[in-house]
Amino acid sequence: MNTSKLVVIVGAGPSGTVAAALLKKNGHNVIIVEKQAFPRFSIGESLLCSCLDDLEKAGLLGVVEKAGFQVKTGAAFQHNNHYTEFNFSENFTAGKQSTYQVERAIFDKILADEVIELGVDIRFGEQVEDISFERGPELLLRKASGEKYTLKADFILDASGYGRVLPRILGLEIPSRLENRRAIFTHINDQFIDKKFDREKILITTHATHPEIWFWTIPFTQGKSSLGVVVPESLYVEYQLDNQQFLNRMINETPSLRGLLEGSQWNTPINTLSGYSAKVKSFHGKYFALLGNAAEFLDPVFSSGVTIAVHSATLAAELLHQQFSGNQVDWEKQYDDKLKIGINCFRTYVENWYNRRFQNIIYYHNPDPKIKAMICSILAGYAWDITNPFVQDSERKFNQLANLCQDSLDGAHNE
Repeated sequence: MNTSKLVVIVGAGPSGTVAAALLKKNGHNVIIVEKQAFPRFSIGESLLCSCLDDLEKAGLLGVVEKAGFQVKTGAAFQHNNHYTEFNFSENFTAGKQSTYQVERAIFDKILADEVIELGVDIRFGEQVEDISFERGPELLLRKASGEKYTLKADFILDASGYGRVLPRILGLEIPSRLENRRAIFTHINDQFIDKKFDREKILITTHATHPEIWFWTIPFTQGKSSLGVVVPESLYVEYQLDNQQFLNRMINETPSLRGLLEGSQWNTPINTLSGYSAKVKSFHGKYFALLGNAAEFLDPVFSSGVTIAVHSATLAAELLHQQFSGNQVDWEKQYDDKLKIGINCFRTYVENWYNRRFQNIIYYHNPDPKIKAMICSILAGYAWDITNPFVQDSERKFNQLANLCQDSLDGAHNE
């Protein structure tokens, strides 16, 4: 193994730190360049169970477990008078049965601090101006002071998230087939104590009359929660309201959520994010690989973003170690194709959430426990478990199930 190889990782979020920890553990030199200072606000706060498996492989789970984050045991869904739960203890896949809901400012800094302790050089306040591959990877970096310098690497991992540094520079972006949507979100001091609310579950609430609009409520510890709404971009533009007015209007139009939030205090500036769904021509090149959101981001509805991010980091770091050790690596088959198993599975459920077919399945009155366990495993992040029929053949199996549920609903309506 040639330990003189240098890997430069762009971005110090979860995918960047997981990849860095795995590479450092295997004796490689790693530099992370991160344009922001930590801690910094970010969404993607409701982790899935499979995330913990990847954190564990990287040796980062221990610091997360010690941090005192809110335990998450499942997901709850609410639409008017309909309410249902998926408990991760009932997963089809053998794996973690709970996870955490985290303030990302704290979570990301904990991971970054830990990899610094491992000897990884994280250069905060530096951003990539350009990248050249003529003589191998060479990055043009700019410090916060404005000073520029070049850094030569043997391989680059792009963990830049929504910044999508390499796809932007190399022209790799292609249009996502998902509709353009916007998220509007904030943190609140909640008052859920005297109300029927399970703090160990993310609550996904659909708008009273427009089920393509949905809200997340993610409880943290110490009476704090993340609150957000996702709407079609066209609706946001049509209403011509500021972010607070818009979020208030959506909540007021959804009595089940309005009642839950009564008495809560909004204590964080309201943020917004649009155009987040992304797709690229390829997840890798001769001297680089794209991780997480830099490769592909679907939608926040099932919290798949961090899951895809850390799993891509695990796959890429392991392949890069093999490559540096002199082994032949087929990045197309061993990275792109493997990563797409989970991405395609999640995409099936995201697309069918918005056309309401998955919502019909979620609220189905008499679900088969075995099938529900298989669906629950996907909601827990085990979207790469090909022993699960709903992963291995996600589109066909989903369509079969959706048609059965629709036939049952149609029969009930005709009685």
